[in-house]
Amino acid sequence: MTEQMPEKEKKSYKKIVLAYLASAGIFLLELIKVAVLAGITIAFVRYFLFKPFYVKGASMEPNFFDKEYLIIDELSYRLRPPERGEVVVFKYPENPKEYFLKRIIALPGERVKVSEGQVTIYNKEHPEGVILNEPYLPQNLLTVGNGLPVQLDENNYYVMGDNRPNSFDSRRFGAVDKSLVVGRVFFRGWPLNRAELIPEPKLNI
Repeated sequence: MTEQMPEKEKKSYKKIVLAYLASAGIFLLELIKVAVLAGITIAFVRYFLFKPFYVKGASMEPNFFDKEYLIIDELSYRLRPPERGEVVVFKYPENPKEYFLKRIIALPGERVKVSEGQVTIYNKEHPEGVILNEPYLPQNLLTVGNGLPVQLDENNYYVMGDNRPNSFDSRRFGAVDKSLVVGRVFFRGWPLNRAELIPEPKLNI
């Protein structure tokens, strides 16, 4: 003969089960809320603040190598203009679907001349021109150009790769409008032995 649970115990058991299910449901709901909020936060950071970028090619060697993984800061340039010496990612002026990685050499309103292996900047502070000191370049590296001064319009930037002999940059395709600049490189995440915050170079102008 099978023993049956007393009615009082049945009700008590049901209450325990229902309480457990309610707690589990609340926990699951909170978990879903946390996951959704985390997803929204990640999406916001990914699409509005920071973006990953994979280096392609050798135009920025020896400072950035092929297949390195970088993080691009998209927020800074919404708050301030790009600065000389910063490494930026921008859309190629002749095909905005392509993204380039270069260094800012000259700023809006300046004139820049590349001749005799050097870069000369002309601006209000240096109307006669000053040779740009570039500590991020290897010693004895010459920057080849056509020797003709280029006047930059408002919102235009002159960019070059650090690997000057092997870089397709403003010497070929001209200045880059600020609207095409995606952001600045602020962190290298891969390879791990080169992971670092990208320092700002100390320049003479």
